[in-house]
Amino acid sequence: MWDEVLRRIRALRPRLDELRDDLDLAGKRREIERIEQAMTEPGFWDDPERAQHQVRQLKVLKGPVERYEALDRKLEDLQVLAELAAEEADVSVIPELEEGIAQVEEGLRQLELELLLTGPYDGYDAIVSLHPGAGGTESQDWAQMLWRMYTRWAEDRGYQVEVLDLLEGEEAGIKSVTFAVRGPNAYGYLRSEHGVHRLVRISPFDAAGRRHTSFASVDVLPDLGDSPEIEIRPEDLRIDVFRAGGHGGQHVNKTESAVRIVHLPTGIVATCQNERSQHSNRETAMKILKARLARYYEEQRLKEIAALRGDVGEIAWGNQIRSYVFQPYTLVKDHRTGVEVGNVQAVMDGQLDVFINAYLKWEAARSGKLGARSGDGPGQVRDAAATRGQGE
Repeated sequence: MWDEVLRRIRALRPRLDELRDDLDLAGKRREIERIEQAMTEPGFWDDPERAQHQVRQLKVLKGPVERYEALDRKLEDLQVLAELAAEEADVSVIPELEEGIAQVEEGLRQLELELLLTGPYDGYDAIVSLHPGAGGTESQDWAQMLWRMYTRWAEDRGYQVEVLDLLEGEEAGIKSVTFAVRGPNAYGYLRSEHGVHRLVRISPFDAAGRRHTSFASVDVLPDLGDSPEIEIRPEDLRIDVFRAGGHGGQHVNKTESAVRIVHLPTGIVATCQNERSQHSNRETAMKILKARLARYYEEQRLKEIAALRGDVGEIAWGNQIRSYVFQPYTLVKDHRTGVEVGNVQAVMDGQLDVFINAYLKWEAARSGKLGARSGDGPGQVRDAAATRGQGE
């Protein structure tokens, strides 16, 4: 028994040591030291946007370093405890050791997954927008259900959720919502949700009890609010103010506090009417505009690369990426990775990691970034389908 416990603990050490090199912890520590030194120098805060960008970068760098160090300490403590318990034949610590091994294994999986977050904005906070498709109240209710799902997912991860703009439906549901999810790698994980989500259920709004199919679009952008990388010239903007609609308070509805910003060269529009203050709405709309411009410029860059390669595939969003079936059976299926989960309620309660993790591995396999170390590949992504039917 003790030999097996010690073997499992010792087998985790090579994985952790390999992660140290793969994550380039030495390089991250040097960069952390450089930024912290710069923060002590006079004039660091003279340029607030650039200073905030550096603070964000510091937070992103510290995340994996601190998690690695915590796992390293945990593994060392487990080994010492197991060796002492083995000498004294103290079986009372077995449950504690089992729980500790499971925690280290899960931490390793999460750090290994972070290696797949190689996009330029993956470490940023996310701005998520939900819009119902055609179908009136039924689709608006579906959009609200998705909003609840993402909020639950974020809260379970310890992320903060901030509503930036909300337009409620007249009867039920929402006409649109834009919210920020703030936490390490929020955009890197949530970008897998970008696309159209399909619902099949017996509509509670249909007196005849017929089955309906509804759609809602999910748009996910990195929050570049304090990043100097996207420059916006004042002369390229048209800013309109208007009276907010929806079920807002008396002040919101009776003053021209809502703001719409149009980026004239691209035609991209950002609107915010959620705050009482026109100034606050303008700041939020600028954040959303900057995020949408980042997406626009990235898509243009990818289109140019595709043209040079002779790729005729269109880079666009709006394809159906996932279906949620409530009747006549229960199933959530991701059409990109093939992952299926039978426990629909668990998914709607925010248990999305099986889809997010599978997407990151699927994306890495397509781009050739998935390493042989973990043994993950497209075939293993399909293995997540084994979760189908759990909890039914």
